[in-house]
Amino acid sequence: MDEERVPARRMGPDGMFAAPEDDPREGRPGRGERDTLEGYLRAYRQTLELKCAGLDPEGLAARSVAPSTLSLLGLVRHSANVECHWFRRVIEGRDVVDPFASDVDPDADFNGALANPGCVAEAFGAWHAEIDHAEGVLAGIENLGRRVPWRGEELEVRDIVVHLIEEYARHCGHADLLRERVDGRAGQ
Repeated sequence: MDEERVPARRMGPDGMFAAPEDDPREGRPGRGERDTLEGYLRAYRQTLELKCAGLDPEGLAARSVAPSTLSLLGLVRHSANVECHWFRRVIEGRDVVDPFASDVDPDADFNGALANPGCVAEAFGAWHAEIDHAEGVLAGIENLGRRVPWRGEELEVRDIVVHLIEEYARHCGHADLLRERVDGRAGQ
């Protein structure tokens, strides 16, 4: 499939990495539990954004390998759903529909990731709005040990934040492979 591969844009050493001045992530995430957890969550969100940076709609919507529907754009849409689910539904207890959910298609977040500018704008707009909302919710929670109901039990908010870090970490690994397939950029 090398014939489908777009030549890597020169970034950092051998064009494999983003130039340091293009990397929005900070150094060590912080001190203390809250700063550390929020710092890692922010860094992984920024990592996904970095993996998508500079790609056109076709690159963002490029699928991994058949039969998978995994794409960078699908990961952005999925991340908007995840943020909405945990912060609006679980922590706030609201009855809302995830931005890219479908009763007909359980994988609508990935299946609906199409290579067109409108779809890209909608995905990033929804994801950024959910992140902004989540950060506001988290800032309003004084104690990360606060318990919220979930599936007949209770979870601490800190457990939800750790789960989100894990979710983003896993998907950033997927994003590494997807981006490398699109244009050869890897790492970070």
